[in-house]
Amino acid sequence: MSVSLIPDITAPDVFSVTPQLLTDKGVTLLMLDLDNTLSPYSEDLPPSRLLAWMEALQGAGVTLYIISNNRSRERIRRYAEACGISHVARAKKPSPKALHAAMKELGRQPEQTALMGDQIFTDGLAANRAGAVSIVIKPLEMKGWFGLRYILEQPFRLLAKEKLT
Repeated sequence: MSVSLIPDITAPDVFSVTPQLLTDKGVTLLMLDLDNTLSPYSEDLPPSRLLAWMEALQGAGVTLYIISNNRSRERIRRYAEACGISHVARAKKPSPKALHAAMKELGRQPEQTALMGDQIFTDGLAANRAGAVSIVIKPLEMKGWFGLRYILEQPFRLLAKEKLT
């Protein structure tokens, strides 16, 4: 179990992560953070562009799964249902327990799994602790303390093993 804060991949947004990138890395399960990764905190339904991206990933054989620390189970359920994918709320990232449970449920190994999110200290660390590929994107919104958190995360983002543009 790695406790590294250095992500495997950084990307400007979810759309930069292509089916080809994931399949080249052997990833068949992509876990996705919801808030500030797939959607701003204020949006309850996915935009059509996001649904098209998800469809392309699924068409390439990548299973999608929302794994969120959000406490609103109802919001996560509605969003995941609109995407047509499974989910877990209150995941308690950076704990890897919810990631391991999802991998077991779907019959995947850590080396077949990636977690994409906007936060190094929760998403990136949870993926690394679970042995999965960690993909960290820029937050969709940087209001309030998020801007400070992003500044604190910059050194780790700069050290990422692979940077997408």
